[in-house]
Amino acid sequence: MHARLLFLVGPVFLVFVFLAPIGWARQAEPPAPAPSLGPDAPQPPQLVTVYNVEVMATYPHDPGAFTQGLLWHEGWLYESTGRVGASRVRKVDLATGRVERDRPIPFGQFGEGLALWEDELISLTWRDGVVHRWRLSDLAPVRSFADYPYEGWGLARYEDALVASDGTATLRFLDPDTYKVVRSIDVTLNGRPLASLNELEVVDGLILANIWKTDYIVGIDPRTGAVRAVIDCRALAGYEGTDPDGVLNGIAWDAEGKRLFVTGKLWSKLYHIELRARQPAE
Repeated sequence: MHARLLFLVGPVFLVFVFLAPIGWARQAEPPAPAPSLGPDAPQPPQLVTVYNVEVMATYPHDPGAFTQGLLWHEGWLYESTGRVGASRVRKVDLATGRVERDRPIPFGQFGEGLALWEDELISLTWRDGVVHRWRLSDLAPVRSFADYPYEGWGLARYEDALVASDGTATLRFLDPDTYKVVRSIDVTLNGRPLASLNELEVVDGLILANIWKTDYIVGIDPRTGAVRAVIDCRALAGYEGTDPDGVLNGIAWDAEGKRLFVTGKLWSKLYHIELRARQPAE
């Protein structure tokens, strides 16, 4: 296994990183010159690998769900939704999109990221400073912590800690019991801070993060914060309405089945995707 240079020029960012080989990506040979991803973007001088997505399956998704956190566990999707008055934690059937269990986040709070820790789900709130724990078996509330000092955006488990985003370029690793910061990393892309990190998922040792209000997902080295992978999701059908916040958000990884799922806020579909190296003619 080896690393390849990746260069991505887009309307939001410029990439010059080593792309770590990961199990959910299938790489084509040889690497292709990166095309411009914007009308005014310059062509990079290096050979590159840029990943598109191929849809392997499409599933129904609640178009009223303002998706904030998404995860897969033992045959079920678990999802947290946002917006005041509509924030919930739910257990969802993949094939039908049917909500099997549903619990409201306390009224007046704006739900955010979701992670699994042992037999409990942990959910953040946006600016309320509250972290909630829910019993996995029936989503019953377990306890809440009301002194979280950061904005809550994305949340995932990484090894023996939780990793949380707050919309900046910083990821914090938290003690799962006290939520104290164990360490933090500054995420960089081409040596520059990459902000707007949102929903998180850990896949094959990388931290995947939606970049808010873009069609891109990045894979982050949890040791250094350097971006190691970029996924271009512009080919997905996405949101069909007019709400400007109906953007790509929500990543779930089925480690046993090696399936990567993505969806978005207010999207009517959820996608099982695989990654493909962009070909020279594309």
